[in-house]
Amino acid sequence: MAEIRIDKLHKRFSDFIAVRDSTLTLEDGKFVVLLGPSGCGKTTTLRMLAGLEFPTSGSITLAGQDVTYLRPRERDIAMVFQLFALYPHLGVRGNLEFPLRNEGLPRAEIDRRVADVAAILRIEHLLGARVGGLSGGDRQRVALGRAIVRQPQAFLMDEPLGTLDAEFRELMCVELRKLHARLATTTVFVTHDQNEAMALADHIVVMNQGEILQADEPGGIYNFPSCMFVARFIGRPPMNFLPIPGAVRAGDEAVSLAGLPVAVPRIGQGAAAAVFGVRPEHVQLGAPGEGLAAEVRHVEYFGSHWIAELATAAGTLKALVDKSQRLAPGDRVALGFDTARIVLFDAGTERLLASATTRQHREALRHGQH
Repeated sequence: MAEIRIDKLHKRFSDFIAVRDSTLTLEDGKFVVLLGPSGCGKTTTLRMLAGLEFPTSGSITLAGQDVTYLRPRERDIAMVFQLFALYPHLGVRGNLEFPLRNEGLPRAEIDRRVADVAAILRIEHLLGARVGGLSGGDRQRVALGRAIVRQPQAFLMDEPLGTLDAEFRELMCVELRKLHARLATTTVFVTHDQNEAMALADHIVVMNQGEILQADEPGGIYNFPSCMFVARFIGRPPMNFLPIPGAVRAGDEAVSLAGLPVAVPRIGQGAAAAVFGVRPEHVQLGAPGEGLAAEVRHVEYFGSHWIAELATAAGTLKALVDKSQRLAPGDRVALGFDTARIVLFDAGTERLLASATTRQHREALRHGQH
């Protein structure tokens, strides 16, 4: 196991900056997910951790050792790729044994490690098979096994579930979490899929345009987004945004939406223009006249709940509605909000202005229901 530190990590390709002055500590034994859209810099960061790319500037340490310019073979890490990268001329056992044979380990030690890993991944029955006839899920298990069998200080995984269908991805998410609980090896996992990130991570690092926007536990990312990009990227449907007319002042504890005063967390810093943010599950529906007037525009049914699109004088937003509450386009309702879950952003910078303020309150929400 090993703590990984990156300090002012920067990577430039000609005129394109792929990673911009990133500083981050990946704690020993944690499952850390680098999350963001295509081109955000997450894979380039992973490749620099692996030694497949060298940074333009900055440093990387692994378990206290500076590995910034070491080659991959000189770093005690193992990588798992999206496309499995198995050797087709070798069988399952041959693929698992390959890195150990390269290390020159005794035959008895190789057999012991292969048997242990096959039992962990439940692929004992596949040890005699060729990799060409395996399903996608089984191939990924073998690829994981080839990494695990080395017993490295850290695992680096580059979208390893990206080619699997939805059912296999869900299954492998569960299996990866069980595996991590058993091995407790520092793991860095790259994905653009927020569902994978929320299901797998101890910590999520959200990136965009080469920059780290926020690094936190999943509950912190979801409930206390640092900016509007994070709030949009995490959550399905994403957070609702409504413009607030006029300026907001530091210390304010209420804002006006279409003339209706709404309590908000105390604003720490004023702004010439602000944006009101609330997630669909924190929008409350009531009878007309009891809150912000709204008209139902569209309703989607998801079995356990409805998602209603609602038009108001302050803007359009979505609400998560219990399946027992039937709505139809044209219905008129009034909206209230769970004021403890409201966040405010600066309309100009899109950075956070206000969210739940007390540590106890934040911790209660962080570990509560998302």
